Amino acid sequence: MSDATHAHDAVHRDDFGARLGMWLFLVTEIVLFGGLFIAYAYMRATYPAEFHHAGAELNATLGVTNTVVLLTSSLTVVLSLVAIQRGDKVKTMAFLSTTLVLGVTFLVIKSFEWATKFHHGLYPNAPHLATLPHGEQVFFGLYFTMTGLHGLHVIAGLSVLAYMLVKVAREEIRQDQYVLLENGGLYWHLVDVIWIFLLPLFYLAA
Repeated sequence: MSDATHAHDAVHRDDFGARLGMWLFLVTEIVLFGGLFIAYAYMRATYPAEFHHAGAELNATLGVTNTVVLLTSSLTVVLSLVAIQRGDKVKTMAFLSTTLVLGVTFLVIKSFEWATKFHHGLYPNAPHLATLPHGEQVFFGLYFTMTGLHGLHVIAGLSVLAYMLVKVAREEIRQDQYVLLENGGLYWHLVDVIWIFLLPLFYLAA
């Protein structure tokens, strides 16, 4: 019965369609953030001095630290895919678990950073922010919008990878059937790439 089920899966699986669908989805995500990047570029050209000054309020060390965390998590996702292709379930689960820990670490660091900005009154509609030049208000508006949206994508990515971990544990993702993990890894890589663009735009803007 088990062999018949595997044979049925092999006939009806559409790995190419699954990969194509994932790439099309990623294109829509790129368009979304691309629009925000264009808006940022326009506003930075309009308020260069204000953006320069506001960028100095961000903690570049935390930004770079989070970049290292996400880049490392991209590596562990790749290693999990390599492990499943080799039929090593234990290593696949270990690397996926490490990725989840790194993703949560990113969110914890980001939450501390956001908390600091709220403490200093540097958040949308804050009374203190309203006293600052309009260009700085625009900067922090874009900062919270873009990093907040990215944070939501990190949470979504963690949910996807946690689901992949369960699927590996149940052997629904295995050496001969790993396209779901491959697609989950692609989404996580997108999350990392977006952050690599956000780092210089905001944390190195000063």
